Amino acid sequence: MARRRRFFGTDGIRGMANTAPMTVEVAQKLGQAVGLYFCRQDDVGRQHRHTVVLGKDTRLSGYMIECALVSGFLSAGVDVVLLGPLPTPAVAFLTRSLRADLGVMISASHNPFTDNGIKLFGPDGFKLSDAVEEEIESLMAEDLSGQLASPAAIGRASRLNDAAGRYIESVKSSFPRGLRLDGLKIVLDCAHGSAYRVAPAALWELGAEVITIGASPDGLNINDGVGSTYPQALCEAVRTNGADCGIALDGDADRVLIANERGELVDGDQILALIATLWKRTDRLHGTEIVATVMSNIGLEKYLETQGLSLYRTAVGDRYVVERMRQTGSNLGGEQSGHMVLSDYGTTGDGLLAALQVLAALVETGRPASELCHLFEPYPQTLKNVPYDGANPMKNPALEESVRWAEERLAGRGRLVLRASGTEPLIRVMVEAQDETLVADVVERVSAHIQKLAVE
Repeated sequence: MARRRRFFGTDGIRGMANTAPMTVEVAQKLGQAVGLYFCRQDDVGRQHRHTVVLGKDTRLSGYMIECALVSGFLSAGVDVVLLGPLPTPAVAFLTRSLRADLGVMISASHNPFTDNGIKLFGPDGFKLSDAVEEEIESLMAEDLSGQLASPAAIGRASRLNDAAGRYIESVKSSFPRGLRLDGLKIVLDCAHGSAYRVAPAALWELGAEVITIGASPDGLNINDGVGSTYPQALCEAVRTNGADCGIALDGDADRVLIANERGELVDGDQILALIATLWKRTDRLHGTEIVATVMSNIGLEKYLETQGLSLYRTAVGDRYVVERMRQTGSNLGGEQSGHMVLSDYGTTGDGLLAALQVLAALVETGRPASELCHLFEPYPQTLKNVPYDGANPMKNPALEESVRWAEERLAGRGRLVLRASGTEPLIRVMVEAQDETLVADVVERVSAHIQKLAVE
């Protein structure tokens, strides 16, 4: 029987800053536990200098969590390479590039500044497995004082001054040689987050005219009315500036949404459809399977079928998308929310990397984004968040009654997806079908039943 996880959720550790589990004490203990876990000798018995690569986004609490983690790692005898504010995929890339034992990103992604989180990457640049996270949690429960480094073996901290430039060059290498972005006017929304320097620089170096918004972080404004979670600002800026397209990243730049030249939003499903189509045509697609999650629209699935491709749905979370891709050898996967995993170039979701694929298509075809990024008509889809206090209604057997009723109503015509949020006391109710009236009816009936169970 699996042990109950105390700290790790679906994407590392996350919570309100300075409140359990995102406290100095937990971060320091995590640094010690992870450091001890990864400390080992090489094959020939010489002492190996163990190294952690540590990045963060622009939240005020990042300074606090960073210092606590560093002290924990150093006390375990592990060297730390500080990157400063950089996107999550940059941390994964530099972990592999520097042959480090571990990569750590301090971020709560698209959450408000009040939250923070810690994501861990193994030496291969992939997120740690559930099994490894559970072993780390077991270590955190122990008294580690007797296992820490001797005074002479305490780790050292240094800063990688060219970290941003290394990541920019890595991302640019995915852009087709011989192509440039000259003549394209692009609005770029950095969400006041970790890509506020590297993303504008990468686009400018490729020749684009870049209009930036959400690129003035102050520690408190990350994701505040900007970024992929609040794309209205991007859409308005595209229309106001007469731009060819817009790009919205989130706080740690591992997801992206696009706005076409009309200021209309393009979600992750349409981006997946576009990249899949282009890669198949140019023989860059591995196999015929595209990996997405249960939240992706039926319209995407139907479109891929017309291209001789199939859609495989995983649980929500880019780590589950990556797991399936690694199992089957697929090199393209993503989420409707904008996580795009292009495994030829990276090991985790990368918003800037995916955006460059869309921009390359704009340059190569000469077609406007409104045509290029609208390859299928999505089925009407509604997502409703139902809050609850106390026991999770998903564990109530009475909920099965609503599920059976919904499945009978939707039989052959649509889908119902129920899932509990991994970070908030919310049940997410998603329904999609071709009939909008049917969608609205099922969402309201199921949501009302969940609300009733939540107060019983």
